[in-house]
Amino acid sequence: MAIPRILVVDDDAEIRSMLAQFLRENGFIVLPATSLADVQRHMNTERIDLILLDVMLGDENGVDICQHLRQDHDVPIIFISALSADHHRMRGYSVGADDYIAKPFNPQLLLARIKAVLQRAQRTSSLTYRRRVRSFAFEGWQYDGKHDQLTSPKGYTVSLSQKETGLLKVFLANPRIPLTREEIASALDVTGDASVPDSLGRSIDVLVGRLRTKIELDPKSPDLIKTQRGTGYVFATDVTVSDG
Repeated sequence: MAIPRILVVDDDAEIRSMLAQFLRENGFIVLPATSLADVQRHMNTERIDLILLDVMLGDENGVDICQHLRQDHDVPIIFISALSADHHRMRGYSVGADDYIAKPFNPQLLLARIKAVLQRAQRTSSLTYRRRVRSFAFEGWQYDGKHDQLTSPKGYTVSLSQKETGLLKVFLANPRIPLTREEIASALDVTGDASVPDSLGRSIDVLVGRLRTKIELDPKSPDLIKTQRGTGYVFATDVTVSDG
């Protein structure tokens, strides 16, 4: 249940801001970049699930950046460009882009294309690893993804509800990443009245509180699920993932 992390690469601050706001409202974590150096820094230090890449970046060129990335990375890349001629599109595809969208574009169309590219990437991954089941380890705890079983450092099994299990999976897939209540709700596919965000936020707070009582030594002074002031929550420990 990792929340998709999208790197938006554009040297226009207004466009970056517009895209970031729109994508965050639709359940994505958004990271900004303006240059190859920014892109490399993000790629080397954190998980990136998709890149939105402008073709024209001042002194740099998005096509060159894509070509450079394809030497070491298979992260999905969608070009966004004011250059809409067929030969521009073909050039983008030839260096390894997964899609090419011409400006100006309908934001809903962009959203649909992003979801389609992410789904293709996930299907490829699931086919490759369809016989493997992920297990997670953190601070002596073990979570067995095959049996949805959580084992404490002392060796006893801890019973979790379906919602608590879903929340734990979100945190295990996004360790040390501050998550808003809205991002958590989106990852959990929580339904409800979207016009009442305070109610939704409270439901996430209650769920976090319940999970804390199961995995924290002191739920009132948590070491694992920490409150991130002004944001939401962060799973404040390293997580080891294994396939088997």
